[in-house]
Amino acid sequence: MTVSDKKKNIAFIIAFALASLVLILIPTGFERSIYVNASGAKAEVLSTDDSTIIQTGLFRTGDQRCFVRILNGEHKGLEMEGINLLSGSLKDDKVFVPGDIAWVLIERDSEDNPIFINMIDYYRQGKEVLLVAVFVLVLVAFSGLRGIRMVLSFVFAFLAIWKLLIPTVLKGTNPLLMCTSTLMLLTVVTLPMVSGANKRSLAAIIGSIAAMMITVLISLFMTWYLRIHGSVLEMSESLLYSGFMDLDLTSLFSGVVCLSAGGAIMDLSIDVSAAMWEVKEHAPDTSRKELFRSAMEVGKAGVGTQITTLLLAYMGSYLTLMMVYMAQATPVQNIFASKSIAAEILQTLAGSFGIVLVTPLTALTGMLLFKSKAVEQ
Repeated sequence: MTVSDKKKNIAFIIAFALASLVLILIPTGFERSIYVNASGAKAEVLSTDDSTIIQTGLFRTGDQRCFVRILNGEHKGLEMEGINLLSGSLKDDKVFVPGDIAWVLIERDSEDNPIFINMIDYYRQGKEVLLVAVFVLVLVAFSGLRGIRMVLSFVFAFLAIWKLLIPTVLKGTNPLLMCTSTLMLLTVVTLPMVSGANKRSLAAIIGSIAAMMITVLISLFMTWYLRIHGSVLEMSESLLYSGFMDLDLTSLFSGVVCLSAGGAIMDLSIDVSAAMWEVKEHAPDTSRKELFRSAMEVGKAGVGTQITTLLLAYMGSYLTLMMVYMAQATPVQNIFASKSIAAEILQTLAGSFGIVLVTPLTALTGMLLFKSKAVEQ
């Protein structure tokens, strides 16, 4: 890597770090506390009383009494009994044992005296931070400065969704418009961050955005054609009951389809663009026709794996549903008539259309950008 390249890398890192910092500081408008007289804390479980737990097969109901010691916050050192409510849900319930570290909610009276402790869940934040730190170290050790750029692009993408997309949609902006705008922003910012500010990234950006726009149109048509309602999205109805009755769930569903396929589209576009750049760099006399043909060959090799990746990602999230259908010997006709399965088919096919089309679109763009014998990096 040349000195110039290192300077560019450092400039990108600083720019992305500042952009991420700005996003962190931007208020979402939903920072209000719903627990006026309560605060969260980390607590160690000292002892438990399971006598009031009702066991029915695999399921538990009732409550578990836990005697805990608060480990941080203004009530550090406090020892008090907490209540762990059990609803009979394997997904949501947890049963503590002495020695566990839990996240609890301490409720206070008007004079700020602790009166009740609600056992929320296991304390996982420390372990999650450790996993992230190990991943970052491995990535940076493998990719050097580019690895730092990748980490920052990931952070920026998360913050853009958390700080811009979600609060804006909750405030009433059209969900499809916001999902599409956020995806374009991430495309324009992430590709140069990962591959550098050059013609390769420009070709990939143009090809990606064109493919994403077609994916949006296909998603809208297929949603209407298959009569899919956005309520198929997990927890979507809870949003309505939380006071967001005007939220357009179907528009949100179409936006989620495009957002989900965006990463694969960007990935394939930069692969095709980089391959074209390499061909033109090492064989400057390559004709446009030959360059296009080479790009299509690269794209064809990548389309199959990308579509399979998309299918596996969607199928993985619905694997238990498919197992239920099989266990109950549900007729195939009933399965394909299911709204959930139809939505899954829609997501897979709409995203696959975008993945297939991004190759020729990026190749056409590359033909125009990589026309000179000396290709810019």
